[in-house]
Amino acid sequence: MKRLVILMLSGLTAIAVQAAEVKLTFVGASDAALENPHDLKLSPNGEYLFVSDVGNNRVAILDPQSLDLIAEFGSDHQSGTHDVDFDSRGRAYVADTHNNRVTIYDMNGTSARLVGELSERVRGPEGVLVHPNGLIYVAGAWSGNVVAYREGKVVGELDGLSSPHDLELAENGDIWLADAGNSRILLLSPDLGIRRELGRREYDFNGVRYMDLTPEGMLIAADKNNHVVKFIGADGRLMHVLGDGKPGQGVNKFTTPEGVEVRGSELWLSDSGNDRVVKYSLEVE
Repeated sequence: MKRLVILMLSGLTAIAVQAAEVKLTFVGASDAALENPHDLKLSPNGEYLFVSDVGNNRVAILDPQSLDLIAEFGSDHQSGTHDVDFDSRGRAYVADTHNNRVTIYDMNGTSARLVGELSERVRGPEGVLVHPNGLIYVAGAWSGNVVAYREGKVVGELDGLSSPHDLELAENGDIWLADAGNSRILLLSPDLGIRRELGRREYDFNGVRYMDLTPEGMLIAADKNNHVVKFIGADGRLMHVLGDGKPGQGVNKFTTPEGVEVRGSELWLSDSGNDRVVKYSLEVE
């Protein structure tokens, strides 16, 4: 169902538009032995759901439909795993946070072979984005910066941040960044200039962490310390809040949620404080 919304442009002109509504249906929750799972990423072919399993120092691989544990890797050399992304060749880039690096793996199905790392000028990386422009962007939570790498060399940096976390690609090539310690989300240009800010005052963020975007540009963000997930339209309107704002476990309840992954009508969330991944069906009407 859509409802009528009046938008004011520069305080002068009122325009009536039909605002979409978000409808969510709880599908299920994992029962795998996860410990403080963080960000989520589907494999490029959609066959596997990669989970940054922080407390187990590994990447856990789940069946995205049943949420059963299929495989894992990294527990023999990772420490505090926080994020995963893939390049066009299917290689996995993993934020190996407590080792102050991003590890790079050749993937063969669920088998991973360590082939490289990125570590220059970044400490405690908690977000990694492989960009179509050929750059790898890494958010250093402990170093308070975002670093851009090309072929393993630093080619750009944005500092002055506070515990930056997730990096997500906008349709036009810009980059959304969760500046968690400042409880805001920034829109960055590929050269790391700040284009836009979604701030704490407007959205009541409190430690916003990981995010994903729908093809329509709706931003889905885990607002960790508020124990909710927020849905923000491409026009900046707060469309929906999932969760009641109190820590708990059950349908539509979360304790410090972190990870977000959406593809089509399927939405996966890391209910981190409850050591589980939950799945929803998503409709925008």
